[in-house]
Amino acid sequence: MTPTLTAAPDSTVPDSFVRTDLVKLPGGEWFTGAGFGLFVHWDHASQQGIEISWPLVGRSIIPGSDRVEDTVTVEQYQSTAATFDPVEWDAVALARLAKQAGARYVVFTARHHAGYSMFHTAHSEFGIQHSPFGRDITREFVEAIRAEGIRVGIYYSLPDWNHPDYPAFTMSDRPYPLEHWPAAADPANAGTPVADDRHRRPTPEEWSRYQDYLRGQLTELLTGYGTIDLLWFDGEWERSEEEWDSAGLRALIKSLQPDVVINDRLLGQGDYKTPEQGFPVTAPDGPWELCLTIGQMWAWRPGDTKSKSTVSLLTTLIEVASRGGNLLLNIGPKGDGSLNGSQVTTLEEIGAWMDAHAESVVGVAPTSGVDFYGPSTARQGRLYLHLVMRPIEQVIVRGIPVERVRSVRLLATGEELPFELNVEVHEQAEQTGEAQGELHIPAPAASGALIDVIAIDFEPLAG
Repeated sequence: MTPTLTAAPDSTVPDSFVRTDLVKLPGGEWFTGAGFGLFVHWDHASQQGIEISWPLVGRSIIPGSDRVEDTVTVEQYQSTAATFDPVEWDAVALARLAKQAGARYVVFTARHHAGYSMFHTAHSEFGIQHSPFGRDITREFVEAIRAEGIRVGIYYSLPDWNHPDYPAFTMSDRPYPLEHWPAAADPANAGTPVADDRHRRPTPEEWSRYQDYLRGQLTELLTGYGTIDLLWFDGEWERSEEEWDSAGLRALIKSLQPDVVINDRLLGQGDYKTPEQGFPVTAPDGPWELCLTIGQMWAWRPGDTKSKSTVSLLTTLIEVASRGGNLLLNIGPKGDGSLNGSQVTTLEEIGAWMDAHAESVVGVAPTSGVDFYGPSTARQGRLYLHLVMRPIEQVIVRGIPVERVRSVRLLATGEELPFELNVEVHEQAEQTGEAQGELHIPAPAASGALIDVIAIDFEPLAG
């Protein structure tokens, strides 16, 4: 079922409790307030049931972990490229699941760091085009997602660990250099391998050819697949902004698709920030997105069973939306193309919640001046209180124009809730403009929704 966003009471005068300073990207206005998107990580190594790309360089992708979960050589990692035949791949089923879950955009890994192209390209023979499967998976993804009315995002890795001109990563390059990672710049590590080890650089001629390869593949993706709404770069840490020629890449991209939104991993040229796997201590300024796995891994791995609960994921979605960001939640298809059953269940449960509650996390803004013991969001004429912790006796919210409260209801059921207004007597006499006070709502009985949401409607402010 597609979530329906209920219209809030109409008003031409901005409400004080709605933040109005959110940045809208020219041509990409849709991104601010999109709320929820899906990420899809997948390449041929999913046949082995190992993480995407990172086993090739001998590192873990789990934050804070130095233990390598999948011990393989470079050759072993790439060995399954020759046998990749994901006959269970169903782009239409994936798109319908994304729609059911309430996703507003979906980002697909057209090429990850390991270099395997999941699209047909004239610039490499290492990809799906030359596999037993043969079909253009990225094209099927784009067409299916677009058919469901969802925005299309393409993930593209700046590095290619298989390309000879990058140069290709070999076993002699291990341990993986941390050249641009925070530890490398720590004065405590001066003179140690962490600070001094660098990624191998190609010759100027090789790097020029590699730049041609990057630009060639990006041109294919941006001219052969219709409108691409978002480009999600990655791997930027392996080179500097100047080496990547970020400004030149952005100029090329915008010449081909002027309205495409670009993430901040195109160094110095991105439109929005991308914290990863952990909620930022302080919400970034401007547009932003938290990318997050359901378990610990990005690609399918049978042993990745430490999954976040649906309540936990919904809480994160709500908290991100309440701070002006989007949640990009990842799934990883199996090697045969089928979807991970537990991840499907999670997305179905998210979708069931979104059926009644999407309006509280999609197309909303953070609140301003609202005092409530949980995350709150707002749109003109309406305030949403998310009961991520069940109230015991009553719900109290302060800092709102109490004299304009029209109604209070539970989103899950539409039940009208009783309420009482209160204004501090001395402040009331001193306040100019409309009175700000507190609203008392008897704690509603749990509706059965994973997280209940209270909607407060306000009469329009007289102009």
